[in-house]
Amino acid sequence: MEQNGGSFLAVRRLSGHQNAHGLLFFFFSPSPADVVSGSTAWIGRGFSCVCVQRRDSDARISFDLTPIQEECLQRLQNRIEVPYDSQNGEHQEALKALWHASFPGTELLGLVSDQWKEMGWQGKDPSTDFRGGGFISLENLLYFAKNYPKSFEELLCKQNGDRALWEYPFAVAGVNITFMLIQMLDLQAAKPRSLIGAVFLNLLIENDRAFDILYCITFKLMDRKWLEMHATYMDFNTVIKSTRRQLERELLLEDIQQIEDMPSYSFLAR
Repeated sequence: MEQNGGSFLAVRRLSGHQNAHGLLFFFFSPSPADVVSGSTAWIGRGFSCVCVQRRDSDARISFDLTPIQEECLQRLQNRIEVPYDSQNGEHQEALKALWHASFPGTELLGLVSDQWKEMGWQGKDPSTDFRGGGFISLENLLYFAKNYPKSFEELLCKQNGDRALWEYPFAVAGVNITFMLIQMLDLQAAKPRSLIGAVFLNLLIENDRAFDILYCITFKLMDRKWLEMHATYMDFNTVIKSTRRQLERELLLEDIQQIEDMPSYSFLAR
């Protein structure tokens, strides 16, 4: 996973627009989340807290894992560590499947084609946009398209609400969301180091597709906040931060026993 503690900057020029202004778009590397409140009495099930290290504005908690928990976390981490490989046949087929799920009935002219810009990739070769999220970011988009096609189409085609002149590009926003969730949940650590991470691991044990479902929830929630805030592309960082704070609040609610219990799950439509 490529990260440098700063921000990834991508530039996309909107085709067909009458002026020459390009669209600036960012991969953000957020700082530790704002402190959130909520009951966390249930999250210790199956965990043994082994240390607490206080920092100025952050607390790091480490948990011992059971073998089942280790296995579950490792499977997700294995997915996260796979980079997108434009020469890999499986990756090529997944990219084609994403196109056909997005634009059924429209022939794809090639894996490198100006058609990809219609989905919100920066250029004609989507493989260059996967550096921030890896192959799992493509898997997330494909899971969204196949399991919640109504919501996927609404976001892809910007069907709801009063949209901005300068909208976020759909596909690149999706890669950003994958990257943000990996950071928020600290999924590249050997064991959970935060309450949010521990909560999520319990949800992952209940459903091994919890990360993919959380991705779909996050994308829909982000779009709703985008509309509520009357955002444009320069506001993307603010919208992502607001989305992350709400996700953290919901994950810490006392009655969240499975990923579908999150209040924002109700925004998704099949």
